[in-house]
Amino acid sequence: MQFKHSEILYFLFLLVIPILVHLFQLRRFKKESFTNVKFLKELTIQTRKSSKLKKWLLLVTRLLLLTAMIFAFAQPFFKAKDNTNATNELYIILDNSFSMQAKGKQGELLKRVVQELLENIPENTTFSLMTNDDVYWSTDSRSIQKELMNLDYSATSFQLDQSLLKIKSRKTPFNKDVLIITDAINLQANHFKPIDKTINPIFILPEIEQKNNIAVDSVYIHQTLDNFYEIGVKLKSFGQTELEFPVAVYNQKQLIAKTQVKFNQTDKELFFTIPKADFNGYVVIDEPGLPYDNYYYFSIAKPIKTAVIAIGEKEKNQFLTKIYTENEFEFSQFELKSLDYNILEKQDAIILNEIMDIPQTLQTTLKSFYEKGGNIIFIPSAATNTDFFNRFLQNFGTFSVSDLQKKENQITSISFAHPLFNKVFEKKVVNFQYPNTKSNFRLKSAYPSILIYEDQSPFLSGISNSLASFYVFSAPINKENSNFKNSPLIVPTFYNMAAQSTQSAINALTVGSASRITIDQLLSKDEIIEIETSDEKRERFIPQQQIVNNKVTLTFSENPKIAGNYNALKDNSIIKNISFNYERSESDLRIDNSNLAENYETSSSLEAVFDTMQTNRTNNEMWKWFVILALLFVVLEILIQKLVK
Repeated sequence: MQFKHSEILYFLFLLVIPILVHLFQLRRFKKESFTNVKFLKELTIQTRKSSKLKKWLLLVTRLLLLTAMIFAFAQPFFKAKDNTNATNELYIILDNSFSMQAKGKQGELLKRVVQELLENIPENTTFSLMTNDDVYWSTDSRSIQKELMNLDYSATSFQLDQSLLKIKSRKTPFNKDVLIITDAINLQANHFKPIDKTINPIFILPEIEQKNNIAVDSVYIHQTLDNFYEIGVKLKSFGQTELEFPVAVYNQKQLIAKTQVKFNQTDKELFFTIPKADFNGYVVIDEPGLPYDNYYYFSIAKPIKTAVIAIGEKEKNQFLTKIYTENEFEFSQFELKSLDYNILEKQDAIILNEIMDIPQTLQTTLKSFYEKGGNIIFIPSAATNTDFFNRFLQNFGTFSVSDLQKKENQITSISFAHPLFNKVFEKKVVNFQYPNTKSNFRLKSAYPSILIYEDQSPFLSGISNSLASFYVFSAPINKENSNFKNSPLIVPTFYNMAAQSTQSAINALTVGSASRITIDQLLSKDEIIEIETSDEKRERFIPQQQIVNNKVTLTFSENPKIAGNYNALKDNSIIKNISFNYERSESDLRIDNSNLAENYETSSSLEAVFDTMQTNRTNNEMWKWFVILALLFVVLEILIQKLVK
């Protein structure tokens, strides 16, 4: 037993005082003379004995009473079992990703966890709460009750290591209890690296009862007809089910098509025919799994022709007219001497086809065009000077070339994973008639090679992003030097290099990722484009925007946070429909990574965790018992006074 105020125990020496008073309290009996004391003698003896017993009982009772009171004021206690962690700070990391929509024994995991937090966190306990998106430092259950009750699901995946690093950044002299509440769907081994001796992690792992789930994975245009689009809808099943589920396509609130689907395999592909017009809707499947991936929002705008210009000799540009046809492209070609530089900024892609020398003015214009988001395709001439070639390439990235090598070289490898060949090949081709060149420059590039020679040097390389691209060939492709124009690769290569500059027909971006979209719109200096939800709320935000010639590139990162269909507005008029969807990284509920936490303390109940912490870290206070004892001794003294004669 220990005492909070051990100095009060010195008052025990004062117990000597009542003892001394008792010993020196000599009470004399008054003598009375009687003629016969025969009958009084026995009574006198009995009275003296009773008086002495009563005094001793009162003395003991009062000594015990005073002792109990002194002990009560000294506040005795038994030390807690886990006393070393009694001063730990409390942090709660709450996973509110979409997988927490899954149902446990008592309903949706996140809603049940929030309810347990509000019920079990002691009112006077200060703690910090971290969700996937927000942080609430040094709060309590009353202050944060509203935020917890209104907590929604987050499109941001659960990143335990990032939360732990934020906690470690708070410099305090105390260790930290960290309650980690997660279903462990996206838990990874490297997330545990920030844990050290100052952090005491406790994992709360709610169990998922129903792990089957079906997600609408993507939507694409399967084929374009005269008056209709045939769209393909990819569905993914995570788990086995024998039931049929309805799938519907809506344009805004109007039902366009509906069907039933039964899964007898992991992936399912459905096809729907919709009118060839502006489309701003979604595909939805009605199934009992996670709600967040049952909707896929997408927009289809009227196709815009891609503006492509080729600069070079007319004969050498002839093959391009067969690729860039009138129904999809606005193709024009000019020789260098007749080129009007003013029309370049209106193009989506510029092809420099075997020009021996590029004037400095044109180089400056091309660099500006590229920096503003344009696409450039450079095909060298055999007569191109190497020094000039290198100086020109340095305007667009880390490229370099050496002198022309006059030997035959065969193209033997294709980078099938490169975005340029996305959806071009159904599978990797083995037996393929690869083209060759009779001479080529030795090209070195810091960027991925797209078409590769047998000596592993690039025939085609380039830098490409969602804003701009620059592609460079290492050899001329005229008939005298190469048979590349006769290769099946010629059409998808040049088609996609130019078509990358315009948006695909299906418009569906991802919430939370850095996404860009380009809108054909001429803005004045003070004009901006706003984004508005297409629902009744009509909430607006302003994305980052960059004016590129007569186009505007919008960049989305932090906003929007909610999937759905949105409208791009200029002067309150709709100029484009934009759709956003959640990443499907939380859809597979069968991924159970809870074994990663087996080396740490785990529990399935918040109530049990808080009860254990309260029991093991709270000293067993004894002063109340001594107060009760003191009261009992008071009662005992009263009884002695009344009952003992």
